[in-house]
Amino acid sequence: MTEPERLNDRERRAWHGFLTMQEDVRRHLNRQLLSEAGISLADFAVLSALRRSPDPMRVFELRETLRWEKTRLTHQISRMIRRGLVERQSCAEDARGNRIALTSEGRSVIDTATPLHLRYVRELFLDVLSPRQLDTLAVVSETVLDNLKDDPFED
Repeated sequence: MTEPERLNDRERRAWHGFLTMQEDVRRHLNRQLLSEAGISLADFAVLSALRRSPDPMRVFELRETLRWEKTRLTHQISRMIRRGLVERQSCAEDARGNRIALTSEGRSVIDTATPLHLRYVRELFLDVLSPRQLDTLAVVSETVLDNLKDDPFED
């Protein structure tokens, strides 16, 4: 087996910059949400997906929306159930399946956290980029995602 080609300086700068930026933005968003809304970024992701859905979601639907591994989502949902943010509901179409729904507490929390989250996203990310940079980032993201579309997301 041949050794993969090493990254050149341009590639290394872009790749490591992308990874570091992603982690640092997530860390800052998480810290701010915990501080001001009492929820983590993972809590926010689940609550937000459920809030946008007109109906409670099957676990597999939520997993596909969030693009998370099954075990991560299962553990996150269990923690959120214990905190009263979401609940499991039986599924009429499949007696073995469950739907995940917001509780009234979860709805209240996401309604409070959403404007805070949007403010943080704007301050940490959107406001520091020019319109041209935003357009370029959108094109880059779409190109990479398009490259991955034929490789289905599975655990």
